[in-house]
Amino acid sequence: EVRLVESGGGMVQPGGSLRLSCAASGLLISSTAMNWVRQAPGKGPEWVSGISVDGFTTYTTSVKGRFTISRDNAENTVWLHMSRLEPEDTAVYYCAAGPGVDLTQRQNLYADWGQGTQVTVFS
Repeated sequence: EVRLVESGGGMVQPGGSLRLSCAASGLLISSTAMNWVRQAPGKGPEWVSGISVDGFTTYTTSVKGRFTISRDNAENTVWLHMSRLEPEDTAVYYCAAGPGVDLTQRQNLYADWGQGTQVTVFS
């Protein structure tokens, strides 16, 4: 059974930082692309970032230069370091795996999802 468990969310003021983690079991993150998707209140899911098995990273425009995705294969964990947070970043952040080794923003193709972690940016 595949499990993805996110943690690290919380409440932070604008300009602050958080680091989210996604611990995987039942799959090797070294063999699949990994992604972060967020859903803000009243909005649909938004793809945020992805990392391929080769380490190639990509980001949605609104977080470029502020968020960094990384992967620790030994710990089987994916990280999302978020800095210079803005109120617009408030959302539940989900980790998602797959569908294969390459990146795609097509969320309907992701094989496995975590339960999400809440990030709230407030003044």
